[in-house]
Amino acid sequence: MTTNVNYKIFGDTSILVEWQPVITKDILSDVLAFKSKIEAFYTSGIEITTAYNSLLIVFDDFRINLTNEIENLKQIYSQKSKRKQSNSTLWKIPVCYEDEFGIDIKEIAAEKNISVDQIIALHTKTVYTVFFIGFLPGFLYLGGLPEELAMPRKAAPRLKIKKGAVAIGGNQTGVYPVESPGGWNIIGNSPLPFFDITKDVPCFAKAGDAIQFYSVTKKKYDDIKTLVNANVFQIESEDYNG
Repeated sequence: MTTNVNYKIFGDTSILVEWQPVITKDILSDVLAFKSKIEAFYTSGIEITTAYNSLLIVFDDFRINLTNEIENLKQIYSQKSKRKQSNSTLWKIPVCYEDEFGIDIKEIAAEKNISVDQIIALHTKTVYTVFFIGFLPGFLYLGGLPEELAMPRKAAPRLKIKKGAVAIGGNQTGVYPVESPGGWNIIGNSPLPFFDITKDVPCFAKAGDAIQFYSVTKKKYDDIKTLVNANVFQIESEDYNG
């Protein structure tokens, strides 16, 4: 268990809990374990949002005494709990890296002095960790991008990036769940919906899950898209304890 945890009053009804300002799976595990403890203690009346190395608790009751609640949280954090078996999922995500979609992939290849095929191989061999969901509904912040693929964000962001665009920004990779502006480098596109408001669970992945991309042809991409539109495509997945 991590010991360097700081608690701050954050507005009138919120408490921000912060770990060391680094991105690691150990800290993520600690953040998610603490979230589970808090939810078990309060059961209702709160909303919790997690990030790389922080956790925000928002209380429904504006009369709450936040100083007292910080003391409660410290006690909750220090409680020993049995190590639960991970319920994380590894999601297999199809991506078409062909020129129609990978509009920046050749530029990255030239910058890195490697081939497009090497970029695809590096991008697909890695198992990425979902650290949190943000920026846009369903936008997964993924850790684990190979150093060879790290690429600065574009100086001039595009005003319109296609839904499903798979991109690299700095030392991260991710998928744009809806059409939006953005400054990441586009290397492909996934036909899967990453956020669907009509579903009971709009985003299939959660913090602590894992993502692995696999390459598909344009024809396979179109076939999957047809199945997605018919609401019959099942995302390949498996239990994950990485």
